[in-house]
Amino acid sequence: MNWLLVVVGAMVGAPLRYLIGRAVEARNDTLFPWGTFTVNVAGCLVFGLLTGAVTYGDAPSSVRLLVGAGVCGTLTTYSAFSYETVRLAEIGARLYAVANVLASVASAIGAAFIGAALAEAMWA
Repeated sequence: MNWLLVVVGAMVGAPLRYLIGRAVEARNDTLFPWGTFTVNVAGCLVFGLLTGAVTYGDAPSSVRLLVGAGVCGTLTTYSAFSYETVRLAEIGARLYAVANVLASVASAIGAAFIGAALAEAMWA
């Protein structure tokens, strides 16, 4: 039954990743991969909030499978982040590549901590 929760969540997360990524990219005329950056940071924020909610007892662990592994697992995309970073370096946009790595990692981890802190403030 757990796998079904992940599948249903993935059916929501994957299209969200595509639609949000496309919408963000359409509004930015730059080499920086803002679409992937946005979905990764948003997914980490949601996952941090979710993890905090589960930790403080206000959300069942099944929600972590549905929203965490399913939705956030397919919303966020390490493979696209890696590919886009390598591609930036290959075309000579090394500053964008480095900025993508530093900004993505720092922002994603920061968003997860903020999400967990928000959950603690709301439910602890």
